[in-house]
Amino acid sequence: MKTNKNYLKRMAIDIQLRGMSEHTHRMYIRHTELFLEHCGKDADELDESDAREFLIHLMRENKVSPGTINQYNAAIRFFFAVTLNRTLNYLQLPRFKKQKSLPEIPTREEIQKLIYECPNVKHKAAFLLAYGGGLRVSEIAALKVKDIDSKTMRIFIRDGKGHKDRYTILSNECLCALRDYWSVYQPHHPDGWLFLGVKNTRIVPNAISKAFRDLAKNLGITKNISIHSLRHAFATHLLEDGATIFQIKELLGHSSLSSTAIYLHLANTTAGITSPADNFSYHG
Repeated sequence: MKTNKNYLKRMAIDIQLRGMSEHTHRMYIRHTELFLEHCGKDADELDESDAREFLIHLMRENKVSPGTINQYNAAIRFFFAVTLNRTLNYLQLPRFKKQKSLPEIPTREEIQKLIYECPNVKHKAAFLLAYGGGLRVSEIAALKVKDIDSKTMRIFIRDGKGHKDRYTILSNECLCALRDYWSVYQPHHPDGWLFLGVKNTRIVPNAISKAFRDLAKNLGITKNISIHSLRHAFATHLLEDGATIFQIKELLGHSSLSSTAIYLHLANTTAGITSPADNFSYHG
């Protein structure tokens, strides 16, 4: 429908005016497109009952996860409130309550195996950035050569999640891997991208993620892990090794300490602690 296409173009401008990330831009537009296609009506004729029916369809028929349903919900809310400039009864569009489960992370031994048995020096360097510095895969793909500071042993993360800049750790192992990568690939690009993909263009995050999944499968690691699990492991192992939760928060670029607090549950914080029950003499 021509009217809906015009609305989607306007929505794209609304997203740009708010400085939202490229990922959010793509997600909002795609989710709204699917919503409009499902309803089969002009946007001017839609209301919260159409949105409710679509979300229930995703949940019951498509078996979409609660987190993804909330993403659709957010996109639809934005479309109505901003692009259509219409007020909805948001009590009729509640956010799905997600089950709070802890992410699964690889052990230190598994990480060592993943990195040092990786046959590709480019992928090895990328994986070490995720584990050695806690970078998101999107941040790895967006790195420029000048962001690696071997003098101060820091990595500059520009325009990370929430459009925030930060510094994180550059480990010696990571620096060695980056130098090996440079000597083999010699990635020269006019925009200074560190990792290049096909046709000498900036690498896409999905390429790094797929390389990690394929390697984990080939090495027989059956845990439900992704390259983001290396970021979780970075924070968890730092906490176990004595770093404070506040230091980890800054290295990860979290806005809230509550986001970092999850690693208190993942870390083995009971090591060296004696239970008060052990002060008793048990007589069975």
